[in-house]
Amino acid sequence: MNVRALAVIGLCTAFVHPAYAFLEDAEARRAILELRQRFDSSAEEAAQMRRGMLDLQSQIESMRREMAQLNGAKEQLEREVSEIQRRQKDLAAGVDDRLRKFEPVRVQLDGLEFTADPAEKRDFDAALEKFRAGEFAEARKTFASFVNTYPSSGYVPSARFWLGNTQYAGRDYKEAIANFRSMLKAAPQHARAADAALSIANCQLELKDTKGAVKTLQDLVKDYPASEAASTAKERLQRLK
Repeated sequence: MNVRALAVIGLCTAFVHPAYAFLEDAEARRAILELRQRFDSSAEEAAQMRRGMLDLQSQIESMRREMAQLNGAKEQLEREVSEIQRRQKDLAAGVDDRLRKFEPVRVQLDGLEFTADPAEKRDFDAALEKFRAGEFAEARKTFASFVNTYPSSGYVPSARFWLGNTQYAGRDYKEAIANFRSMLKAAPQHARAADAALSIANCQLELKDTKGAVKTLQDLVKDYPASEAASTAKERLQRLK
């Protein structure tokens, strides 16, 4: 090969290498740019994910606070409901207690059984307590008031009996006789009827009505022969002969 040919080949080679190198640099730059773009895109996506995670975490914390508030409100409501239920229970118990104060009660007294209002029982017991304490004047007022206040009460026969005794203790014999007779007329089979008849005879004797006392004692023996009062009546009849 001659010298001219070699020169031409060398010249061509000199032009080819720089062009090839230029192409390689451009591809590399494009690759680098693409990598940068991908990196920037990934970084943005990562930043968005971080912001999303922060927002989600904030929402979770907000929900936790709301749940805590709801639980607190629920507990407060449960306490209030429990308190209301307790008050309702106490109120119902109080109403029941007050109603029981007005409900009729069963009474057994002097061989009789009947129903009475609590007020009747209270007033009768109070009057009898005064009599037993020897407060005859007060007992007389209380029994008289009872008879006037509760004229249809099952206590009335017993109340009249004790009222007669307070009158006897106060030497008001005529009033005592009237009460004992009212008792016998209303309840001749009363457990204290025989004693009431004997008390009438005692009042008559205090009034010097011996004839009337004898008649009362005789009727007592006839009407209540098995009573202790009848035995006492027989003894007094013997003395009055």
